[in-house]
Amino acid sequence: MILENIKNRRSIFPPQFNSDEVSIAEINLLLEAANCAPSHYKTEPWRFKVLHSLESRKTFSTFISETYKKKAGTFSEAKYKKLQGMPIKSSAVIVICMQRDEKERMPEWEEVAAVSMAVQNLWLQATELKIAGYWSSPELILNEMQHFLELDKKETCLGFFYLGKQDKPLHDRNRSNIDEKTVWL
Repeated sequence: MILENIKNRRSIFPPQFNSDEVSIAEINLLLEAANCAPSHYKTEPWRFKVLHSLESRKTFSTFISETYKKKAGTFSEAKYKKLQGMPIKSSAVIVICMQRDEKERMPEWEEVAAVSMAVQNLWLQATELKIAGYWSSPELILNEMQHFLELDKKETCLGFFYLGKQDKPLHDRNRSNIDEKTVWL
């Protein structure tokens, strides 16, 4: 039931991942789910770059940690080490990008929303497959991604989706009641 997947979806961080691999076939299922998201004018603005090999994840690890070291106003050794470890501890990293409509027929926020819906679809499929995930969007590093990836014209990086497997059972969420957030007119 889709509501159960929605209720069970969690952010699970790379330090919680075990050493089990997320297969290319599983990643393809996640991407297929993402590709089913709606978009205004059918622009399908989501773009994904998959870092699956250990070599690509190590290169990414070095890039994000060194970018942080160079650009951070206040440097934290703990954050530096955390950034170094996240891609390595992950089985794969999906770089989430948005390709802006060339004609800019709709406001940019609508395309960001479409990409977000694609990521939600990916995350729900991951939940179904018992794959752990976490969407990170460190602005300091996102602003430098054109130096790491060859992004197309009008393509923007919106974040990194870290994938892995985990052993621990999920904890219950403590969400407030929907009635507290709803006004019936």
